Amino acid sequence: MADLIVRDKIYIDGAWVASDGKETIDVENPATEEVIGRIPSGTASDVDRAVKAARAAQDAWAATSPEERGKFLTRLQEAITARHGEIAKTITQEMGAPIKMAEMIQAGLPIADIATAAQLATTFEYERQIGNSTVVMEPLGVVGCITPWNYPLHQITAKIGYALAAGCTVVLKPSEVAPLCAFVLFDAIHEIGLPPGVVNLVPGYGQVVGEAIAAHPDIDMVSFTGSTRAGKRVAELGAQTVKKIALELGGKSANVILPDADLTKAVKAGVGNCYLNSGQTCTAWTRMLVHSSQYDEAVKLAAETAEAFSIGDPFDETTRLGPLVSKAQRDRVASYIEKGKAEGARVVAGGDTKPLEKGYFVSPTVFADVTTDMTIAQEEIFGPVLSILKYEDEDEALRIANDSIYGLAGGVWSGDAEKAKAFARKMKTGQVDINGGSFNVAAPFGGFKQSGVGRELGPFGLEEFTQPKALQL
Repeated sequence: MADLIVRDKIYIDGAWVASDGKETIDVENPATEEVIGRIPSGTASDVDRAVKAARAAQDAWAATSPEERGKFLTRLQEAITARHGEIAKTITQEMGAPIKMAEMIQAGLPIADIATAAQLATTFEYERQIGNSTVVMEPLGVVGCITPWNYPLHQITAKIGYALAAGCTVVLKPSEVAPLCAFVLFDAIHEIGLPPGVVNLVPGYGQVVGEAIAAHPDIDMVSFTGSTRAGKRVAELGAQTVKKIALELGGKSANVILPDADLTKAVKAGVGNCYLNSGQTCTAWTRMLVHSSQYDEAVKLAAETAEAFSIGDPFDETTRLGPLVSKAQRDRVASYIEKGKAEGARVVAGGDTKPLEKGYFVSPTVFADVTTDMTIAQEEIFGPVLSILKYEDEDEALRIANDSIYGLAGGVWSGDAEKAKAFARKMKTGQVDINGGSFNVAAPFGGFKQSGVGRELGPFGLEEFTQPKALQL
């Protein structure tokens, strides 16, 4: 067994300090079920100390020039680039992402986030002239950031990078399930010499630290990524002090394959998208919509593609599907698979919820004969489970695609890109990939309906951390 990674301090006012609490939280490797790390279980008084530090640092940080803020972010990008291998390895250990995917996405995206924020710090339009008014985009103030475990560092840098670029100070609560990469980030933050209090780290449980952040009267905004249920709680607490709330929540994204699409390419890409990060991706295309004339062929193709996804040790470079993050998550996914069977869906691949003796693995699963009223077609499963639904015409495809409380992402495939775009415009969702269009770190990211409020990334993401003031001349 490897040495335990013990991080026994929290980060407040530019220093690693002891938590006010004495409790700790164990971090588990979901592939081996072994405890690999330990962190402090933060308290409400820790949050209070962190908020005081952020508040004290706010005016001076807001007064730094955009160029200066951009330089700090460029230094941070360089510092985390130097830790790329450590970050990838840490994330593979704590949440099970296959190492190649961890290197490319889990460690690669945060570097891209900070680089984009650094550039935007200096190019963002902080002043706009509208008639006789000069509109000044001012920093919002102290921001509380609460982040999840599925992309544990990317979700942090997508918030912190842009908040800092806008001139805000931050108190962060990372997920207690996969918190170790946040400590690596704060090693980098400490190394580059950000002014004390500008960014603070209080790890701990949502019911304690998360709620203290959401309710704190001296926090001006909360940026939260996680489940819709938890997001509603954050909004409820934040409403008491009328603070701004940005929420990036669940998804149940539709992948619509129109009859003139390259079926093989669309199905294979759709399965890959659904299974990325073991299906623990809020934007995952978990509903594949196929025309009735191509349905049987698509089901066969999807099953064959799923069977080729090797599961196992995430440090093995041939592994394509790692474990789910925890026993609780594996059990949740297993319950959805059982529900799918009970409601009449047909398992055409996978379905095994304990394929290996050790680790929280689930076999890559494909359900056919799924209808929109089934639980697996409506609720976010957050595991490697694909539902394939049938439609008769484009109007029905659109109705099915939009038949969800969520609206975060989606895909459309067609032999005619303009036709696909026209369909995508009618989808009630925040992002749509046309014929496999790639992720853009500078495009607005966020959802319609119960997928959330607000946007992250790029100029829209930076604008979230500002508020407009109109000066009438």
